Amino acid sequence: MNSLYNFDNEKRSIHGVICGVDEVGRGPLAGAVFAAAVILPEGVIIEGLDDSKKLTEKKRGLLYDEIIEKAAAYAIAQASVMEIEELNILQAAMLTMKRAVEALRIKPDYVLIDGDKTPKINIPCEAVVKGDAASASIAAASVLAKVARDREMFELALKYPQYSFEKHKGYGTKLHYEALRKHGACEVHRKSFLKKL
Repeated sequence: MNSLYNFDNEKRSIHGVICGVDEVGRGPLAGAVFAAAVILPEGVIIEGLDDSKKLTEKKRGLLYDEIIEKAAAYAIAQASVMEIEELNILQAAMLTMKRAVEALRIKPDYVLIDGDKTPKINIPCEAVVKGDAASASIAAASVLAKVARDREMFELALKYPQYSFEKHKGYGTKLHYEALRKHGACEVHRKSFLKKL
């Protein structure tokens, strides 16, 4: 069994039911920020599970289905572009993670959050820096959040084809900046992120 599962087993033995949480989409210029919360049953191994950034798009898609099938509970949440603009991206990311945890049909005893900050939740939380490479539960959450957000950007690409969202997922690539200079921003762009334009 690899270290991702050993980490979770250790936390489980101390705290009981644990939940992994990760968010995706703090950096892009467009689209919502997503988070997922996952409770994996003890003893369940998902082959090839890793930090979503290390996986191919195809592999993430396959793992997404397996995680949903094998999780004891999972939830995916988002904060809208409007909420990002109102709150700022850090607070919107925290809100999204809180929403994901609160949407779980099983209440965890302990929450493992990827990163160095924890949202305000009425459950004990622990921030785990680079948690998606340390904990199986956080890695599973990172895959769900990433796939859900990418699928949303594919939907937005159909609605706003001029921005090629399907290629860059809203991140500030050369292609995206060229489209912004040509077409201006649309309603799914985070205007506070576009000050450089």
